[in-house]
Amino acid sequence: MPTTTAAQRREQARAEYDAFIKGCPTNQLLDRLSDKWVSLVVSALSTGPMRYSDLSRKIAGVSPKMLTQTLRSLERDGILTRTVTPSVPVRVDYALTPLGSSLAGLITAVKSWAETHIEEVHEARERYDTSTD
Repeated sequence: MPTTTAAQRREQARAEYDAFIKGCPTNQLLDRLSDKWVSLVVSALSTGPMRYSDLSRKIAGVSPKMLTQTLRSLERDGILTRTVTPSVPVRVDYALTPLGSSLAGLITAVKSWAETHIEEVHEARERYDTSTD
């Protein structure tokens, strides 16, 4: 049996990722990315860097705690960067990384789809609700 290099083993493991398996890291990543706040933060940052206060104003309904948790998780995952500029008061800017930018196109497409098709979804819900009563 031929031996494999570390790079070959990593490539084989990557090919075996299966998001349908609960314990798979890709399943966990999909869980993170499907969060409403994650989608809105990534979409908001797709137009360029923003300060925390700008994000909280742009994303209606997000609590400070939830916004902070979302930003920290996205920073941990390498989706965005947090840049602190020493000043009075301290300035903190958030921006997408190249990895985050590659995700932003997908997220903004889903956001646009939702905005375009919400009326159709409302109509389908009404039809369903009246047919099941």
